[in-house]
Amino acid sequence: MWWLRSVPSLRRTIVGVRKYGALHDPLDHVTGIQKRELLAHLAGECDPFRIMAIKRGPGTCERPNLIPSAFASRLMGCICHPDHNHAEYMWLHQGVPKRCGCGYWFELCPVAPL
Repeated sequence: MWWLRSVPSLRRTIVGVRKYGALHDPLDHVTGIQKRELLAHLAGECDPFRIMAIKRGPGTCERPNLIPSAFASRLMGCICHPDHNHAEYMWLHQGVPKRCGCGYWFELCPVAPL
């Protein structure tokens, strides 16, 4: 272990781990929204803030695509055609289904906040 003599800070760290035990779990140090995010990831929720793309379903007036939201309204972007480079944005409000320019219907689905 000749390299420990050349790097004193590394040597102190390794000796400190041996002397005081293992390093602490990062979950013990975080607080607030970051802790809730880590707990959601540990519980298996890969998208706790629900910001990843949602695949469109039938999107009819009777069966609209459900968009999860913990609030009464949400801004949503629809990529109407796969070969376009822009999204059509619209506001969705709780209990009011809305039709996009491409013909798909969307409605907010209430979920519990993080």
